Amino acid sequence: MKIGITFAGQGAQYKGMGKDLYDTYESAKEIFDMAGDQVKEWCFEGDEETLKQTHVTQPCIYTVTMAAYKAFLEALKKAGMEDDVEIIGYAGFSLGEYAALTAAGAIDEIKKGMEIVTKRGQLMNEAGLGPDGNPRGAMAAGMGKREAILEVVEEVREDGILEGVNFNSPAQTVVAGDKEAIERFVKAAKAKKIRAMVLPVGTAFHSPMMVPAAKELKNVLKEAGLKAPGAKIYANVTAEDMMKDFDGTDPVEYLADIMSRQAMSPVYWEETIRNFKRDGAEVLVEIGPGKTLSGLAKKTDPAIARFNIENAESLQQTIEGLTALKEGE
Repeated sequence: MKIGITFAGQGAQYKGMGKDLYDTYESAKEIFDMAGDQVKEWCFEGDEETLKQTHVTQPCIYTVTMAAYKAFLEALKKAGMEDDVEIIGYAGFSLGEYAALTAAGAIDEIKKGMEIVTKRGQLMNEAGLGPDGNPRGAMAAGMGKREAILEVVEEVREDGILEGVNFNSPAQTVVAGDKEAIERFVKAAKAKKIRAMVLPVGTAFHSPMMVPAAKELKNVLKEAGLKAPGAKIYANVTAEDMMKDFDGTDPVEYLADIMSRQAMSPVYWEETIRNFKRDGAEVLVEIGPGKTLSGLAKKTDPAIARFNIENAESLQQTIEGLTALKEGE
C-alpha cells in the first residue's frame, strides 16, 4: 500500500496536544523528554494566547509532530504492518516541512530539528513585530476560488503588504499581510460574498514581511549542515520533489536556500496533494495536531483515503483503517 505522509503546520495547536501520546508510547515520550520541560509545559498546559506566540508554537508543533510520527512507526511495527506500507514521500505544511526534512533524513537528529525550528520561530516572530513591539502582521483564510480571492487582494492592498500565500485547496486560499490590509481584505471579501476569517497565528507568514527572517534563517540552516534526504519531499515552494534541481554538489547550500525562501514564499498545497496522487499515493496520513490537512485533501481529491494522527485514539484508528484497506485489496 502506497502512502504519503503530511505534517501539520501552525494554526492547529491546542492545550494538551501530545499528552496521551506521551503517556502511551515510549517513542513519543522520548521525543518530549528530549524537547525539555518548557516545551512539555507549553504543549500540555499552555493556554490559547501562549500557544499562538510564534516562538512557542513552532517548537511545540514540531515536537508533537515528531512524537506522533515516531509513535506511528512504533504502532506499525507492533501491528506487523511494516512491510505492507510503502511511504512514497513526505510533505509538511510550512513549519511541518521541517518534520518532513527530519523524517526523510535531511535533518539527521531530532534535537537539531528542535534547535532549527526554535530559532526559526524567534526570527519570524521578530520580523513580524512593529516598532511598538506588537505584532504588525496577520493572516486570513478566504473560502472561494483562488482567482476571486486574489482579485480582492489586488483591489485592497494599497501601500501595505498583502499577498496570497497558502494555496490550500480549490476552495481555500490564505492571505497574509499588515493587520490593516487584512482587515480591508476580510471586509472586501465579505462584500463580494466570499467567506473570510482571520486565523489564530502570530504574524504574516510566507509574505514579504518575512524577508529579514529568511536572510537570517539561511545562515542558521547552513550551520545545521542539512543532508540530501533519503526519501522524496514535496517542497512547499514548488509542490515538486525538493531535490529535483539539485546538481549533486552541495546539499547544505541547496537546502538552506530552499528552506530560507520557504519562509517568505507561498505554499502550493493544493498542487502538492495532486502530485501525491499523480505519483501513486493511495492513502494520505496527516501527522500532528488537528485535521486541517485531511480536510484540505478531501476538498482537493475526495477519492483519496485519508487518516490523521494527533493522539493515541486517532493513531489506533489509523492502524485499523490501514489494516482494513490492506485486507480489502
